[in-house]
Amino acid sequence: MIKRIDLTRDYKAHKEEYLKAIEAVCEETAFSGGKYADAFDKEFAAYCQVPYATGVNNGTSALHCAMVALGIGPGDEVIVPANTYIATAWGVTYSGATPVFVDCTSDTWQLDPDKIEEKITEKTKAILGVHLYGQPFEYNKINTIAQKYNLYLVEDCAQAHGAMYEEKMVGGLGDLGCFSFYPGKNLYAFGEGGSVTCRKKEHYDTINVMKNQGCAIRYYHDMIGYNYRLEGLQGAVLSVSLKYLPQWTKRRQELGERYLKEITNPLFTLQTHPGNTTPVYHLFVVTVENPEHFLKYMETQGIECNRHYPVPCHLQKAYHHLGYQVGDCPNAEYLASHCATLPLFPEMTKKEQDAVIKACNEYRGM
Repeated sequence: MIKRIDLTRDYKAHKEEYLKAIEAVCEETAFSGGKYADAFDKEFAAYCQVPYATGVNNGTSALHCAMVALGIGPGDEVIVPANTYIATAWGVTYSGATPVFVDCTSDTWQLDPDKIEEKITEKTKAILGVHLYGQPFEYNKINTIAQKYNLYLVEDCAQAHGAMYEEKMVGGLGDLGCFSFYPGKNLYAFGEGGSVTCRKKEHYDTINVMKNQGCAIRYYHDMIGYNYRLEGLQGAVLSVSLKYLPQWTKRRQELGERYLKEITNPLFTLQTHPGNTTPVYHLFVVTVENPEHFLKYMETQGIECNRHYPVPCHLQKAYHHLGYQVGDCPNAEYLASHCATLPLFPEMTKKEQDAVIKACNEYRGM
């Protein structure tokens, strides 16, 4: 079976480095925060070309921290794409604010700039854009809207480590960038992890206090705090992985570009990648008329595929109280009901990709 993603290959290739890094943390018992987490923060900030990065326990917490750092809370509204993983909206909800869902485009599947202004009210405080599947959103147009209405612009970079918009690294475009290091991300921890990147020290300082039980000095709590620290073990593992991220990114791009070129079956629609962006192909999603039938077909070919994401945010039961209806975000709804994700990971072989492309091109539908 060709897996949708296989993390064992990376571990086996760099096992000695990973175990050496973990042992170093254990020898010093630097488990909660500490020098290994701090070292990774500096390395990741440099990689993202920003002054500051502060590690947290996961990407969802990163989104929550970003909202709090910007002073967003009860009574406020934040523009959020309907087409994203639900954690994007959780960060807004945890702060006490309300996510206002906006449709995606029909081609890039990113937040549609032309649909944002009609959703802005006097309560709107920020736009939360997502570089979904590793494809940067339309930053220039969305930033113009944010500037026009004096709104913050936050990037959800959970799937886009290393992606670029007009030669600028994501995570440094908006006011804050939020990353996840969940296993399977382009840069991943051996468990959970996340980071917030920023350019303003005031945001960095606020998040550092918030994630550490609300204190800058131990036992003196200056704000309502959370236990959101990045573990030392994860920081050490991430420092090892970060060294390999450029070559993993290059390989993902080779695989993604080959899919785009060689999957020619008209039953599939592929994501559009504008020329002023450099995607990193965290996921390779296609649309097809009957995705469940396609997944079963691929299984018979010895290929594992899955779906990201079969229910758009605005139609999730958790947000039923907001009153959204079927038809409110038609592009996101179409994508959700027609999406399928093909195998793609840096260690994928040419032979494996040959088999996936062949199976896709031979698929004849129902």
